[in-house]
Order: sequence, then C-alpha cells, then structure tokens
Amino acid sequence: MRRRILLVDDEVAVLLTLKAVLEISGFDVDTAASAREGVSKIHTREYQMLITDMRMEHDVAGVEVIKAARAAAYHPAVALLTAFPVAEEDWQEMGADQLLVKPMHTRILLQQIEDLIASHERKLADLGIAVSPASEPEPASPKKSPAKKLPAKKVVAKSSKKVPPKKSAAKKSPTKTAAKKTATKPAKKLARKAKSPTKKAAKKTAKPPGKRKSK
Repeated sequence: MRRRILLVDDEVAVLLTLKAVLEISGFDVDTAASAREGVSKIHTREYQMLITDMRMEHDVAGVEVIKAARAAAYHPAVALLTAFPVAEEDWQEMGADQLLVKPMHTRILLQQIEDLIASHERKLADLGIAVSPASEPEPASPKKSPAKKLPAKKVVAKSSKKVPPKKSAAKKSPTKTAAKKTATKPAKKLARKAKSPTKKAAKKTAKPPGKRKSK
C-alpha cells in the first residue's frame, strides 16, 4: 500500500514541489497551507509521516502541528522542515524525529524520509505499538458468478439492400406481344389474297364452250 505523508507549509511553491517529488517516488501526499489546516487534517486522516514548517501564522506555529501529531493515536513520524537552523536539543524538545533544512537536494531528502520512516517503524515495533496502514484499503468489489455460456447461434447477416424480384418468364413484355399481333395481321391479309388473278383467269378459261348458233 502507498505510504501517506502530510506536508504543512505556508509557501505554495514548496508544497507543490515537495508534493510532486514525493508522489513520483511512490508516496500518497496531502498538503496544508497553515498550522490550523494541518492540525485539522491530522485529526481527519492517518499518516505515516508528517513534515511541517516552523514559521507560518507565527514563529512557532510548527510546534502546534508537532504536538497534534504526537497526540494522534496512529503515531506518525515527525520531521521539522525549516530554512533556519535549529539546535538539535531544541527540535527534539519540540517532539520532532528529524530536522530537514531547506533547500535540500531531492535525492538526499528522499533518503532521509525513507530512513526516518524505517527507523520510526522499528521504534514502534520495539514498544509493541502496531503500525497503522498507510492507506485505507479500497472495499473489495463483490465477486460476480461467472456467466453461463449459451450455445452460439448462427446469425445470417441480412443485406440492407433489397434485391428486386425477378420477373417470371411466363409474362411476356408488351412490346413482344404487340409485335406478334402486328406481324400476324398482314400475314392473314396475305392469306386471304392468296387467290391470284391467274387462278381467276384459269377458271374463266375452264368454262366449257357454249354451243355455237348455226347460221
């Protein structure tokens, strides 16, 4: 689980820079821009480590944050962040576990934070104090029973384009029927006129000759 750190400083640039560095290194970071806001967050959530500035609303505002952290039931590690050097006896009397002087090289800062968290956890273990989890675990989602597999049905894709039905061969086009009608009429007329004038002449010549009147 990700380890959670609370940063308390009234300089927005310091908060944003430290937050980005710590989050890249795998920490879950909350920020507070005043001692009052820091104390409120200490009472609201649990943290493995608290890093606070000294001079905020007043010159010793950081002491209020350290006292609130020491009174918390989850016993976080406490580091005092300041640009003004403080004697070791003084910051230890305030209740801090480590003094961090800014500005500080990123690699050195991360190493000091890792060492402080590890040593603090060993100290709590020696005292028989259970270490609180860094982050609240997310509620487990209820297990869903595997869905029954239904037999796959073959789906025939229907074409969106409608194919026009083919015209039956029995139906003939009107042009063809009209052509046949026009073709049969002259044929019939020609058949009626089959009797040629030669036949009529032949009939006339075929009549038997009448009796000639005698003179």
